[in-house]
Amino acid sequence: MTGPVERDVGAQRRVVAAIKREIAGGVHAPGSRLPSTRAFAAEWGLSRTTVTAAFEQLAAEGYLETRPGARARVAAGLAQPEPRSGGLTTARPTELSAYGRRLASASPIPWTPQPFVLDFRYGELAGGDFPTLAWRRALANAAMRRPARLRYGDPRGLPELRAALQGYLWRSRGLHCEADDIVVVNGSQQGLDLCARLLIDPGDRVVIEDPAYHLARQAFLAAGAELAPQLVDRGGMQTGGLPPARLAFVTPSHQMPLGSILSASRRQELLAWAARNGASIIEDDYDAEYRHDAGPVPPLRALDRAGSVIYLGTVSKTLSPTLRLGYLVLPPGLREVFARAKRVTDRHAPELEQAALTELIANGAYERHVRRVRRRNGERRAALLKALRERLGNRVSIAGTDAGLHILAWINGLPQSREAELTGRAAAASLGLYGVSGLYDRPDDPNRRAGLVIGYSALDEAQIATGIARLDTLLRQLGA
Repeated sequence: MTGPVERDVGAQRRVVAAIKREIAGGVHAPGSRLPSTRAFAAEWGLSRTTVTAAFEQLAAEGYLETRPGARARVAAGLAQPEPRSGGLTTARPTELSAYGRRLASASPIPWTPQPFVLDFRYGELAGGDFPTLAWRRALANAAMRRPARLRYGDPRGLPELRAALQGYLWRSRGLHCEADDIVVVNGSQQGLDLCARLLIDPGDRVVIEDPAYHLARQAFLAAGAELAPQLVDRGGMQTGGLPPARLAFVTPSHQMPLGSILSASRRQELLAWAARNGASIIEDDYDAEYRHDAGPVPPLRALDRAGSVIYLGTVSKTLSPTLRLGYLVLPPGLREVFARAKRVTDRHAPELEQAALTELIANGAYERHVRRVRRRNGERRAALLKALRERLGNRVSIAGTDAGLHILAWINGLPQSREAELTGRAAAASLGLYGVSGLYDRPDDPNRRAGLVIGYSALDEAQIATGIARLDTLLRQLGA
């Protein structure tokens, strides 16, 4: 039941809200006297104590001016409300910065997934794969080890986590670095944003793969970059004749979205180009833990002798994209400025999650988890390839199967101009399919086939088989 104190507080709030509305509506003009608290109390059937408390609240907020022995006045400084037409006002448009205008003009990217019954969206993981017990234990231990004084931490990340990542990168990727080279960020996207802000001025050129990860493209465009897209083939990004630029962005171990691996000769060409131009290279190693039919490919950073490569890693593809934990491995000359930028941006990444990840890496649980989900996603990949082979046969050409958590399916006989029709029909049938065209610098190309980026890491084998059967039906309807 509601007690007398709660009722008094509720009545006081209603009085405050009513008087504010009357002031805003011009019933009480600035400088005018209000009726006495006794009169208000009688009019509204409330105690004088309640009305007096409401007046005191309004005075504290600057709506009323009060003094002992006199009736309250509406504050003289309150502006008269502007006349309204039809009960609505038109807000003055806010002047955006150049950065804001560039971001506002970018192609919209939906961030609320559709509730498809079957969804082949790339970048999502199965909730059942998350190491719930190990993570809960590590998080609880981190909370119990809290220091006597809670304070802001190192913007670069917990020293213990950076040391753990140093060892993990050496064991898993053959990447030698110092712990001080590492800055922990809120997912790889913040790493890209920091790179764009610190390394690019408006008008600077950025070499980028074509097609490319769409949020990388938008981060660079928002910073005012002029993009220089370079076509990707089976050997990765084409590196012959690269134009002068401040920055290059590549996914050399598993190109996003085509899945190709940057060849050894092109790696050397790219590193030589960066050294000649004094340029930086961002190496996005987003899903390096997943190798299926090929051995691990050494990172570009391991070949760098000039300090050109910024290595970008994440746990979004191994643990969960909801954790927002990633890391940059920086050349020594960039350590300090990135630490300062991270501190200005958000002080530091959440330390409880950092501490929990540190424990998982230190006790081996993280690498055991990676081996388990690698096997599990290998089974999903095999089920997808089997379904595509049995259902679609030579109606599709498959690329990018050696690594990662997605494949690319080119639809033979279906032009790129009908790709949106295919994905639209799929959406109407509650099937999430995603075209590749939007990842190209020129989305519309009459010489290109329709293509689908098919992620499989959030589905089980039965769902994969059912989804590909529905794709088969849709393609038959379209005559492909």
